Amino acid sequence: MSDLTPQTDVPTPTTDKITQAARETIYLCNFRVSVDGEWLCLRELNDISLTPDPEPTHEDPKDPIAIERLNLMNMAKLSIKGLIESALNLGRTLDSDYAPLQQFFVVMEHCLKHGLKTKKTFLGQNKSFWGALELVEKLTPEAGEITASVKDLPGLKTPLGRGRAWLRLALMQKKLSDYMKTIINRKDLLSEFYEANALMMEEEGAVIAGLLVGLNVIDANLCMKGEDLDSQVGVIDFSMYLKDSGNSSKSTEGDGQITAILDQKNYVEELNRHLSASVNNLQAKVDVLEKSNTKLTEELAVANNRIITLQEDVERVKEESSYQMESNRKALRSDAAVPVATDGQSLGETRKQLKEETLLRLDVEKELEVQIGMKQEMELSMKMLEKDVCEKQDALVELRTQMEDIRTFNQQLTHKAQSSEASSKQKGDIITGLEDKINQMAGTVKQLESSDMHLVKQARSLNSAAGRLLQAQP
Repeated sequence: MSDLTPQTDVPTPTTDKITQAARETIYLCNFRVSVDGEWLCLRELNDISLTPDPEPTHEDPKDPIAIERLNLMNMAKLSIKGLIESALNLGRTLDSDYAPLQQFFVVMEHCLKHGLKTKKTFLGQNKSFWGALELVEKLTPEAGEITASVKDLPGLKTPLGRGRAWLRLALMQKKLSDYMKTIINRKDLLSEFYEANALMMEEEGAVIAGLLVGLNVIDANLCMKGEDLDSQVGVIDFSMYLKDSGNSSKSTEGDGQITAILDQKNYVEELNRHLSASVNNLQAKVDVLEKSNTKLTEELAVANNRIITLQEDVERVKEESSYQMESNRKALRSDAAVPVATDGQSLGETRKQLKEETLLRLDVEKELEVQIGMKQEMELSMKMLEKDVCEKQDALVELRTQMEDIRTFNQQLTHKAQSSEASSKQKGDIITGLEDKINQMAGTVKQLESSDMHLVKQARSLNSAAGRLLQAQP
């Protein structure tokens, strides 16, 4: 690429194009990066000269800091777009080992570090964006929970590590865009931490904050207890965004189908596990209901026995009262000759005893009515329990049929996955066989070329011999 550097003082159309491309590029990690649609194009800084000729130009070159801001904004666009697309295609919660998510945090770290002011402390010069992120707690009370969680993490010792942990927690809370907009709108407070031409102080920062809204569709579960956020080296991996010159897209179609089948299989297995758990729960509930049903049945039998005993007691009291009344009547008849005072006294005692017997009979009847009501309620509850048990059994039957259907579907998916793997293996064998044939054909072509060269040499030697013979003849 070094031959693109102009060697003459006269500008040419080629050098004009090179200059225009160089001015539209951006600088990171000793590379010049230009955006081509959804991809990046890299060139080393030493390969292309920024000026086509040493002659002075009338237009001033672009500010390199502005070019850096544009570069970071383009990188943020590609990183956010790639993260959203890959996460939606993946269809599950992201973790800390997901490569596009790691690259997104690296790009955000570069954006937040751009234009930071250097602060002098007792330990030397300090340059970290943690102080700017702490402003969010003052402007938005909701962010106080994140800041407190970051400060409570035991493994973080540096402001850089705290800032990285804050970014991860804000992404999990789906508030990263809101928090970034909050601090970008207060440039009077950001001026304490950033230079005037920093990305966070210019329009590019607001653009990145708006792009972060799209990340609210992503679910992330990041564990930071065992992760060393203090000593990580944040390097942007441009290979994730460069064009692939190979034909890997054709070979990945089959892999994509296999991946889709495996995802469906995993989903069906997870659904099967959930249904099994629900069946177990329903079975446990049915067992509890059966135990309560037996207990209620025993209580009902005890209540029936008690009712029978109470009825016998009532009959016995009735008989005793009737017997007492008859005895009282006989005593009254036999004692007809007794004075009136004695008759009155015995009559009062008889009435008193009759009242006591009547009250006792009423109490027994009330208790009998209460026991009868309890018996009716227990019978009603028994009917309801039997109905509930029948419904639970019907639900269990339906769930078992669903589990059988899911198992058959799962077996079909496994058969499909095995058949697709077998077909991919057959295709690989066919490709290897074709490559062997191509190598054989290349060998035969080389042999033919060598034989052709040998024949040409023989023909030349024969022609030279014939010429010599013609010259030797008189």
